[in-house]
Amino acid sequence: MTDPNKQLVTDLVELWNTHDTERIAARYSDDCRVLDVAIAQPLIGRDAVQLMFAAYYQAFPDLHLVLDDIIVESDRLALFWTAHGTHLGTILHIPASGRRVSAKGVNRLVLRDGLVCETTTIWDVAGMLRGIGLLPDL
Repeated sequence: MTDPNKQLVTDLVELWNTHDTERIAARYSDDCRVLDVAIAQPLIGRDAVQLMFAAYYQAFPDLHLVLDDIIVESDRLALFWTAHGTHLGTILHIPASGRRVSAKGVNRLVLRDGLVCETTTIWDVAGMLRGIGLLPDL
C-alpha cells in the first residue's frame, strides 16, 4: 500500500513538470511559507508560489525534474531530485546562455490538509552557474 502523502508528493512532482503554475499553486496552502536558497526573502502564499514557478519556467522552458528519492515521516517529507533544463531566459539577473544544465536539489515539505504549507528548497546553485559558464569547473 502506498503512503497517501508519498503519493501526493509524487503527483506534485509530476505536476511541476507540466509547468501549469495555476494548478501547481493550488496544491499549496493560502498561507504557505516558501524558502529557496536562490531567493533572498521567504515567499508567502499561493500567488508567490505561482510567480516563483513561472520565473523558473521562463528561464528554463524545458525544465524537467526527476524524483530521485522520497523520505516520508508523517506530514513531513524530503524529496531528492535532479532538474534538467536549457537556460533560455533570465534567472537571478543572468541573461540566457542557451546552455543545457542539470542541478541536484532537495525539498523539505510540510503538509497540512493535503496541501503544502511549508517548503524549503536547497539546490546546487553553484552547479547551475558552472553549467551556464559563469563559474569555472572544479
